[in-house]
Amino acid sequence: MEAAPVFIGIDVSKAQLDMAERPSGERAVLPHTEESITTLVERLRQRQPTCLVLEATGGLEVPLASALAVAGIPVAVVNPRQVRDFARATGQLAKTDAIDAQILARFAEAVRPAPRPLPDEAMQAFSALLTRRRQLIEMLVAEQNRMQRAPHPIQQQIQAHLTWLKQQLAALDEDLTHRIQSTPIWRAQEDLLRSVPGIGPVVSRTLLAELPELGTLTHKQIAALVGVAPLNRDSGTLRGRRTTWGGRAVVRAALYMSTLVATKHNPVIKAFYQRLRAAGKAPKVALVACMRKLDQPPVVRPPFKFLHADTLTGAKVRVSGAGGRYPSALCGRCVL
Repeated sequence: MEAAPVFIGIDVSKAQLDMAERPSGERAVLPHTEESITTLVERLRQRQPTCLVLEATGGLEVPLASALAVAGIPVAVVNPRQVRDFARATGQLAKTDAIDAQILARFAEAVRPAPRPLPDEAMQAFSALLTRRRQLIEMLVAEQNRMQRAPHPIQQQIQAHLTWLKQQLAALDEDLTHRIQSTPIWRAQEDLLRSVPGIGPVVSRTLLAELPELGTLTHKQIAALVGVAPLNRDSGTLRGRRTTWGGRAVVRAALYMSTLVATKHNPVIKAFYQRLRAAGKAPKVALVACMRKLDQPPVVRPPFKFLHADTLTGAKVRVSGAGGRYPSALCGRCVL
């Protein structure tokens, strides 16, 4: 006789972990420490849950989610907005950590979101560096704006801070480049992405870190993930205006700036944009359509076996790790 399915929701906060289980209704509260995570994982491994759901909470959930994934427990990290909408739909308007855990368990039971592979430690570190780079850029812009209105003594302090920020940004860019160059599959993926006119280092690295599904999903699914897919708003005989919303804002912002460049320097995107404008489409509508086209560049897919000509000896070295639709675009040393 098969065991009854078990669904678990865990609300992760800085201080504690609130767990709720369905259909048994069992609850537990543990401190958010490494020891508690280890204990909880062992406990859940014995329970063998059908589905376990966590909310994305700005990185607080990563240690627990990683430990669960390593233990082979099916874990899904979901968007908090989806869970909040689910709670409202079930009539639950109150919000506490204990209630959130129960809602997550009910969400797991009703929706059963598919577990997705979590990024490894190297990719998590790479993504953290990209996040830090965005923070440095924001601080640079803020300080430059303050410089225009600050009195002279304050300007000297701001200038010293700007100098330090630029040094940190340069060091961080160097670290990102080194990490990509030292990882063959990342290097191949970035070379292939940057072979598309309009995609530079910032966009290619953002796609690598923030859109790992690229190459594994259809173009429509990728567009929905990024938030550039037109969504219907129809009811009966009413045909509403198509709009885009949701998705991954970081990827969307990088793609938007890249698309502005591509409409001027990428022949394919430029012709597509001009055709849409000539057909009467608004500039933003045409740009978003170009974004959908641009977020489908040639993608590196495993496995590949290419011969690389060694730059020093000229000897051909076989490298395995990734492949793509256009393998000749992988790098300048590829020999098919």
